[in-house]
Amino acid sequence: MWADALYLAEYNHVLRLAIWGAGCTLVGTLLVLGLTLSRAVSPLVRHFAIQTAAWGAVELLVGLVSRHGLAYRDLAGYTRLDRSLWLNLGLETGYVMVGLTLAILGWRLGRRLALVGAGTGVVVQGLALLTLDAYMLGVLRRLAAG
Repeated sequence: MWADALYLAEYNHVLRLAIWGAGCTLVGTLLVLGLTLSRAVSPLVRHFAIQTAAWGAVELLVGLVSRHGLAYRDLAGYTRLDRSLWLNLGLETGYVMVGLTLAILGWRLGRRLALVGAGTGVVVQGLALLTLDAYMLGVLRRLAAG
């Protein structure tokens, strides 16, 4: 029973990641397309959209590939998943910090809006991934407790 619940939780986590990735890819692409068709010049929005679309495509790909690799896990598999999620939380915190650094430097170094947009895009993606993985860690904790 426990392996079934863990499998379902992991499946839902991967599905949420793929949905987030698909949404980001769509929104980012539509923003870039809209700017291109309207011939509007907005470096902030353009670079935010590029980051959103690129990260979304990678997240969608990771979600789809991970879905095919899902299997029932034993205690050792649970531990590997738990450690992997903790590593991801550290990396995602780093993404947020890098994005903040880019945005702040872009603003402070002469209002370079392209850099501000790219940094903001990285922050949004990092926070979203951090949220998804933190939620999954909470699910794992509840499964281990009960």
